[in-house]
Amino acid sequence: MAAIESPCILVCSMDMKTGYCFGCGRTRDEISGWIEMTPQQRSKVMDVLPGRLETVERRPRRETRRARMARERETLS
Repeated sequence: MAAIESPCILVCSMDMKTGYCFGCGRTRDEISGWIEMTPQQRSKVMDVLPGRLETVERRPRRETRRARMARERETLS
């Protein structure tokens, strides 16, 4: 069974104003339906997440997995 790519960074808390998760930017419906989505549907959601995360009220206080991986990629380049 292949692993399913996920934007989850284990900061599971919803911004009540936007309806997006503070950690990944997905909605509750997207989070709950992630496994059933096709790879194309997941890809479409992943494409809009950076813009969504800019609209949430607060940011995670710790370094996220996504940020850490990007930083590590930069240091390997």
